[in-house]
Amino acid sequence: MTKIAFIGLGNMGTPMAANLLKAGYQPVVYDIVPHTVEQLAEQGAIPAANVSEAVRDADVVISMLPASQHVKELYLGDGQLLAHARKGALLIDCSTIAPATAKEVATEALGRGFEMIDAPVSGGVGGAVKGVLTFIVGGNADSLEKARPILSVMGQKIFHAGEIGAGQTAKICNNMLLAIQMTGTAEALNLGVANQLDPVALSEILKNSSGGNWTLNVYNPYPGVMEGVPASNEYEGGFLVDLMVKDLGLAMETAQASESRTPLGALAEELYRGHSTAGWGRKDFSSILKAIEKE
Repeated sequence: MTKIAFIGLGNMGTPMAANLLKAGYQPVVYDIVPHTVEQLAEQGAIPAANVSEAVRDADVVISMLPASQHVKELYLGDGQLLAHARKGALLIDCSTIAPATAKEVATEALGRGFEMIDAPVSGGVGGAVKGVLTFIVGGNADSLEKARPILSVMGQKIFHAGEIGAGQTAKICNNMLLAIQMTGTAEALNLGVANQLDPVALSEILKNSSGGNWTLNVYNPYPGVMEGVPASNEYEGGFLVDLMVKDLGLAMETAQASESRTPLGALAEELYRGHSTAGWGRKDFSSILKAIEKE
C-alpha cells in the first residue's frame, strides 16, 4: 500500500484525509491544531508530531493549506518538508495559491529530485465529505497519472490544466466566476423577496430559466430555501468569506500581471472585502446576501 502523508486538516483537509482512510489507506497526518490530528487518529490515521515525522517515509505527500505564505513555509522553510521528505516522493499541493508561488515551490522541489503537481480543488466542504471534488491539476502528465488513483479516492473529476501553476490559474478563474455568480444570485433573490416573492418559488423559477446556475442548484444563499447548505445553518461551515477574499485577490493579481480586464471580478472583490471588514469573514461566502440586504 502506498504510504501517504497528509498535511493541513482544516475544513477541506480533514474530510479528504478521512476518505483516504475509507479507501483503505492509512495516512500519516499532521496539522498545527492538535485536535484535528486526534480526530483522524481516532478513525485510524497515524498521528505525527511535526512535519518531518509526517513525511520522512511517505511515497506521496498531500498538502491542503490556506494561502501562499503557508505553502512556501511548509515546503521551503528551514527544516521543513523538502528537507525531510524521501527523495523521489510525489508531492501534491491541493491548496489554492498564487500561480507564481506554485511554480516557485515546484521548481525547487523538482530540482531536489521530487515530483510535484499543483492540484487545487473545487466542490467545497460538501464535495470533500462526499468524495466528489474536482481536481484541477498543473504539472507533468506522468506525475498526474501516478497521482490519479489517490485523487480519485477524494474526487470525482480530474482535469489536467497544463504545466505547473496552470491548475492554480484555472482554479482562480473558477472562484472569480463563482463569486460573481453568488453575488448575482443573492442580488436577484433579495430583489424578488423585497417585492413580495417567495424565495423558494423564485429559486425554482430561476433554476429552470436562463438565470440558472450552480449556486441555485446546490448552494442557495437564501436561508431556509435549501437543506444542508450554510445559508440554512446561519452561514456556518462551508467556504469562508475570508478565503473568497484571498482567492479574489489572487485573481486580481493575476489579471494585473497579464493585463486582463476583470470588471465584475473587481466589483466582487470589493463587495467581499467589505463584507469581511463588516465582521463576516468567518462565515460562509453565501452570506454575501446579508451585505446586499443591508444595502
